[in-house]
Amino acid sequence: MSDWDSTTIIGRRARAGGSGPRSQVARTQGQVNEARRTGAVLSVDKKYGSANTRGDSEGQRLTKVDRETDIVKPKKLDSEVGKIISRVRTDKKLSQKDLATRINEKPTVINDYEAARAIPNQQVLSKLERALGVKLRGKNIGEPLGGPKKK
Repeated sequence: MSDWDSTTIIGRRARAGGSGPRSQVARTQGQVNEARRTGAVLSVDKKYGSANTRGDSEGQRLTKVDRETDIVKPKKLDSEVGKIISRVRTDKKLSQKDLATRINEKPTVINDYEAARAIPNQQVLSKLERALGVKLRGKNIGEPLGGPKKK
C-alpha cells in the first residue's frame, strides 16, 4: 500500500516534455468540449482579466444595484444658519471674500454655507462663529458668542 521508494515530482520538472496535464490551455468553448470528450484533465475557472477587457458585467451590475439600495443623502446645513451667517456678515460690512480670508477658507465655502448647500463641518463652523461672534451650533443659534462674564 505504501511505496517509500517512489518519488512524486511536483512543478515544472514533472512535465518537462510538455506532455503534462496542464500543457495546453483551452481558450474557446470548442476546445473545452473537445477536452471533455477525450477525457482529459479539465478545470474550468473564470479568469478575470485586466480592467480594459470587456466581459461579463454581471458583477458590475450587482454592485450598481447594491449601491442604489442604500443611498443616504448627507446632512445639509440648516437654511436658518445660512441666513444668520449672511445677516451677521452684512451687518459687519464684510464681503464673502473678506470673511473667507479671515477664516482661511475659499469664498465658495462661505457661499455654500450661506446658501445652505454645504455639508456641515464643525471646524469651519467654529471658525465662522469666532469670526462673526455669533453662535451657529447647538442651542440659541444666532445669539452673541460667549457666556456670562466671570467675576
